[in-house]
Amino acid sequence: MTETGRQAWLRTVAADVARLDRSSSAERAADILRRSITEGALPPGAQLSEVELTEVLEVSRNTLREAFRLLTHEGLLVYKLHRGVFVPELGEQDVIDLYRLRRVLEVDVVRGLSGRDPELPASRLEPLHDDVEVAEAAARADRWPAVGTANMRFHEHLIGLADSSRMDAMTGRLLAELRLLFHVIAAPRELHEPYIERNRGLLELLEARKYDEAAEDLHQYLLDSEHGILAAFRDKGLQTPAAT
Repeated sequence: MTETGRQAWLRTVAADVARLDRSSSAERAADILRRSITEGALPPGAQLSEVELTEVLEVSRNTLREAFRLLTHEGLLVYKLHRGVFVPELGEQDVIDLYRLRRVLEVDVVRGLSGRDPELPASRLEPLHDDVEVAEAAARADRWPAVGTANMRFHEHLIGLADSSRMDAMTGRLLAELRLLFHVIAAPRELHEPYIERNRGLLELLEARKYDEAAEDLHQYLLDSEHGILAAFRDKGLQTPAAT
């Protein structure tokens, strides 16, 4: 992470502090850091500074360390002896594991709509519609990292159709790890552009209540995405990083 990027990220973190609930500040601090990973602000290998973060988050060092422990347990941070806390670098096996989980979660949510909510009201799909429009606007402005963030939100809201707090919690970690994988793609436009139209197509199938067709479309979508990221890893000669 460049110094300019680090300072921009710290300003974003500071702006989020107003949302901290002092009764659960470690969890809220962890939420902010998790969102920073999901939105691409913290790349793989970035080191987190206790001095900087205790200041911008306005929390004690003990509270910050508890937040670090929460995220380490989730696999979103790693502690390296005598070096500090870092964002992990993921490998091919992580790609395979994460996409296997995505197919289990997302495809099941969509296919299950036919039995759980066959008359899905249009209001339930408004967040997905907004995500698609944000992605399309960001693409027109050539803001491809923002397209990636909108794509993350689209899939978050898609899983949200299951009305499961446990699935929602799992999705937060899943999408953060997924964003770490995306950093291996040198040109984010190549990664995200094909899926803008595919997200709209998936949304249109949901609006038409063609849930089985949408589930099949999503299954293939996720396979294509996985293959693209694996190809990028192999092109760069990246394997699963060795334990440190």
